[in-house]
Amino acid sequence: MIRRARPEEARALWQIRNLAIRAGCRASYGEEKVMAWTPDKMPAGYLQAIVQHPFFVADAPGFPVATGFLDNKTHSVEAIFTLPGHMGKGYATQILTAIKNEALSRGITTLTLSSTPDAMTFYQRHGFTLLRQSVYHSALAGDLLCMEMQADLLHSKKVTF
Repeated sequence: MIRRARPEEARALWQIRNLAIRAGCRASYGEEKVMAWTPDKMPAGYLQAIVQHPFFVADAPGFPVATGFLDNKTHSVEAIFTLPGHMGKGYATQILTAIKNEALSRGITTLTLSSTPDAMTFYQRHGFTLLRQSVYHSALAGDLLCMEMQADLLHSKKVTF
């Protein structure tokens, strides 16, 4: 089930983010950077993102297992993360579909995102094309390689679930 995130579950959603990064990004960034990038203390901006943007959650029976949101200002896909024990079950695809459909309902026809190297093929399978490699500067972890990607929603199939 896909639904909107609630502010009171921000800490649990932050934990999903951290666990997903820790499980999936070590090969690209190394242990030290990954641990610096995933502090246990949730920044205030994370709660603000839940409140200010269409922030989606996928639930397994009884608890959230995946997250992601549409940044209203930049028209970008943000923070798609799946709890490690639930990866490969379609939750991230459902989140991305909800974001695409939300964008279309708002008249947004092009989405961008900055992907980790590990997640690039996931986004390519869902209609995103690589524009360029770049460097994201994290105040917590320093410079991180990322893949700048874009999707034209008018030429991709609208998916429902």
